[in-house]
Amino acid sequence: MPRRRAGICRTDLLLTGKQMAVKVPRMKQYSAFIFDMDGTLIDNMPYHIQAWLASFAGLGIQMTEAEFHRRLSGKTNAETVREVLGRDVTAVEIDRIAHSKEVQYRSIYAPQLREIAGLTAFLQQSRGAGMKTAVATSAGADNIRFVLDGLGLQEMFTAVVGAHDVQNGKPDPEIFLTTARRLQQPPGDCLVFEDSRAGIEAARRAGMDVVVINTALSAQEAMTFPHVIHSAADYRNLAILLDGLSEK
Repeated sequence: MPRRRAGICRTDLLLTGKQMAVKVPRMKQYSAFIFDMDGTLIDNMPYHIQAWLASFAGLGIQMTEAEFHRRLSGKTNAETVREVLGRDVTAVEIDRIAHSKEVQYRSIYAPQLREIAGLTAFLQQSRGAGMKTAVATSAGADNIRFVLDGLGLQEMFTAVVGAHDVQNGKPDPEIFLTTARRLQQPPGDCLVFEDSRAGIEAARRAGMDVVVINTALSAQEAMTFPHVIHSAADYRNLAILLDGLSEK
């Protein structure tokens, strides 16, 4: 018998403390899970921001963490440098600044590298249920290897798409549409796991629903987006998304 696409009950869920409020349930068919990396597979964004703010300070530019989130969340390194220094900055200068920042980031985060709780088990369950899984991240190749190799997760993903694969960072939908093509799945059949406003908006523009991991947004903030179907602190209680999955 041919394999039937995994079916997931789409429910708008709001986590309040340990309680889960269920809003209007709707049936939706997904065949693939697409995961952002920073802030979604790992809770590392404070370390990225720390490294960026130190790099900016070295250039004589002061920026707060709140301003970074507002202006730069989801952008690629090149977009970040151009946004801060101006569009006339050279490619050589962008590479130099970005490389220095990433070396500093990996140095300060390496001792803290760990997955968000329940991730590996959830990936194993998802793949066992027939879901295709992929990473779609604004990170560069070195940081992707740093995280996926460091966590031993490379083999968990059918496709990995990074900043080097696209021209436009989030909230542009390019990275999610590129990932869907690599998975050979229609965009509407892909469910995105994200943490940031830019990523949530990129998924919306790509025609994809979203599960928000609450490393950057509260559950209440996350559930204000109409295409967000679920919000959770980590992956330990996400088995509800796999209820009703079937293979035949």
